[in-house]
Amino acid sequence: MQTFSCQSGSNGNCIFVQAGRTRLLIDAGISGRAVQQRLTGCGQDARQVDAILLSHNHNDHVCSAGVCQRRFGMPIYITPGTLAACEDRLGNLHDVRRFQPGESFEVGEAVVHTIPTPHDGADGVCFVIEHNAKRLGILTDLGFVFPQLQQAFPQLDAVYLESNYDPEMLREGPYPAAVQQRIRGNGGHLANAEAGKLLRDCTDSRLQWAALAHLSEHNNTPDLAVRTVRRGLRRPITIHLAGRWQASAVFEI
Repeated sequence: MQTFSCQSGSNGNCIFVQAGRTRLLIDAGISGRAVQQRLTGCGQDARQVDAILLSHNHNDHVCSAGVCQRRFGMPIYITPGTLAACEDRLGNLHDVRRFQPGESFEVGEAVVHTIPTPHDGADGVCFVIEHNAKRLGILTDLGFVFPQLQQAFPQLDAVYLESNYDPEMLREGPYPAAVQQRIRGNGGHLANAEAGKLLRDCTDSRLQWAALAHLSEHNNTPDLAVRTVRRGLRRPITIHLAGRWQASAVFEI
């Protein structure tokens, strides 16, 4: 498999995955033009993407999904609850393929495993993409470290992992108390140390690399996220970053 992040953060999320001859977009929270430009910049063609998989209904994950379908012709895979919560923002759709949280299904040469999340979206999931005995986790907007998440980690070869905030920066930052509580709460996001503990607990797993994703603009920095996550790792794991404003490098699994 090959993968890269087109963009990751509250300003928009979109990840490309190629599994054999199958090409997938995970979320479409950036403009259709940005999708096309960033795929082209990494040697891919938006018109050859086989499907969009939507994780939940928040606008930074779905805002251009309808545009991408109408412009590039790709079907949308989505849970019924997520569709109901964002259908009015997607516009006219001609190919919607519904799945239930927790189901697995095939898209071309890829097997897509879905994991229900406690994040405060409607009917939300995160994804594990499997191809040729390799597994890539796309684990963001998680809420908290829940049991199914911990169970999935030992089976992963690589992962995009939410590392959203530093608690001290959140506490001292510009967000009002209610927003801070939402981020820290069970429906919010993972802190850097929580992401680091997940990786530390994978000492004996087959994990090759982790790309830290969905970093907060105001409550985190890339250097702080990487330092915190690396602290205490029991074996070397390559740490990448999925940036807020540009495509990442192309990663191999």
